[in-house]
Amino acid sequence: MTPFLEVSDLVMHRSGIQVLAVNHLAVESGQTLAVIGPNGAGKSTLLLALAGLLSPAEGGIRIQGQAIQSKNLLAHRRRIGLVLQDALLLDTSVFNNIASGLRFRGLPKAEVKRRVSLWASRLGIAHLLNRPARRLSGGEAQRASLARAFALQPELLLLDEPFSALDAPTRSRLLSELHDLLAETRLTTVFITHDLDEALMLGDQVAVLLEGRLRQVGTPEQVFAAPSDSDVAAFVGVETIIPGQVVASQDGQVFIEAHSQHFEAVGEIDPGRLVYVCLRPEDITLWQKEVSSVPRSSARNRLTGQISRMTQQGPLVRVVVDCGFTITALVTRSSTQEMGLAEGSQVEATFKASAVHLIGR
Repeated sequence: MTPFLEVSDLVMHRSGIQVLAVNHLAVESGQTLAVIGPNGAGKSTLLLALAGLLSPAEGGIRIQGQAIQSKNLLAHRRRIGLVLQDALLLDTSVFNNIASGLRFRGLPKAEVKRRVSLWASRLGIAHLLNRPARRLSGGEAQRASLARAFALQPELLLLDEPFSALDAPTRSRLLSELHDLLAETRLTTVFITHDLDEALMLGDQVAVLLEGRLRQVGTPEQVFAAPSDSDVAAFVGVETIIPGQVVASQDGQVFIEAHSQHFEAVGEIDPGRLVYVCLRPEDITLWQKEVSSVPRSSARNRLTGQISRMTQQGPLVRVVVDCGFTITALVTRSSTQEMGLAEGSQVEATFKASAVHLIGR
């Protein structure tokens, strides 16, 4: 089956210097691809190429099997919605900003009004339609920009770090609302970000760009739990990620079921919500399996498993434990020697509820 979006042997130059190389990247219809990487990794260059605003030096991009070429650029651009880090609103009313693309495409006035009203309401800015865009807050401006893009009813939505300049509470609310909109509309989306939480929350698939090269593509669980190389691992920073579901929440404690195991975390998330249970390796403590060796402590979470791999890392040892799913811990070399840990050893892993980081999915 032909993917909705496919990138093949793409090479991009800026000022005669190669800045991006992507051998192959595909996005299925209705999927959200989160492209992550540090600043300067080539993320925005990729998005501008997908938008038809930059021409490849080599390779190409296909939408539903049709190559993007100079002769069909206008038709291609009519199929996409684009939201950038800066809202780039016109110096006119919010209504006119949302309506601008629709008017450019020659839609009847009644249809323009209907779509503007619909998407302004969906994004919580219906009460701002008559306000000058220059008087909007950062969050309101990005809501207007998103409404403008959704109103076009695009086949492909391209988002270039749209929330990076917003304060944390505003960013959190907009992310949650965008997550729900994408789930409802099933609009094929490419979302550019350097923020790992955003990628986990929005991405059905995650692509990692480092130093202008595509290093790994997979589900969030695959990318964050099993980085393809040390560079990817160093960037994502989270080596244990377990999909689960919240089964209860009370007094600031969240109870999660994942792979027939139960976890406790600190937070406020409604029961029934699908989440990722994220743990950093330094937050996991390993003990010899004998019950007498595992003291009672403030660690509310306990798992048993078998060590499948141990890797020296300076004074520390990275220990991978198979608990029916993979977790990774960092242990001092002296501790591994004192406990006699080795590949094949049975161990108990403990971690505090406060160490668990939950991301909605």
